Amino acid sequence: EIGSYCGKSALWIGTACRERGQVLFSIDHHRGSEEQQPGEEYFDPALFDPRAGRVDTWRWFQETLARAGLEETVVPVVCRSALAACAWKIPVSLVFIDGGHAFETVLTDYRVWSPHVARGGLLLFHDVFEDPSQGGQAPYQVYRHALGSGRFEPHSTVASLRALRKVSAD
Repeated sequence: EIGSYCGKSALWIGTACRERGQVLFSIDHHRGSEEQQPGEEYFDPALFDPRAGRVDTWRWFQETLARAGLEETVVPVVCRSALAACAWKIPVSLVFIDGGHAFETVLTDYRVWSPHVARGGLLLFHDVFEDPSQGGQAPYQVYRHALGSGRFEPHSTVASLRALRKVSAD
């Protein structure tokens, strides 16, 4: 999972992992994405740490995991996505991209993590909107880029969540 914010997606994916005896690695720097910063549309003052002078979702994320009993299933990796990807050595069956929503951020997450998806594995993008009036276009543009790569094929769509299946090696 790339981008966990306060843990809502980690709760859902982590619960599914626990039921199947699997582990979820949840990667986030816990400083909020572009649109969650002070003065931006999705800024939440409750998540702002005045001592550090920045957004800090880490405590909220930890509390979400504790309340759900997922501390032995979800492994938090607190850093930028690209840093974690550089050190990653094993193939994964699923990558869920839902970190920052700026084009370069989504594209970087795709570029650094898609090679780690095993053949037959899934690459998921959240907040994919074809219609610009419904939301930002970066996840949609990168989703289309992934489709055009020839390495992925459409798998499924649920609301703004799009899943691709990896069909060829990198």
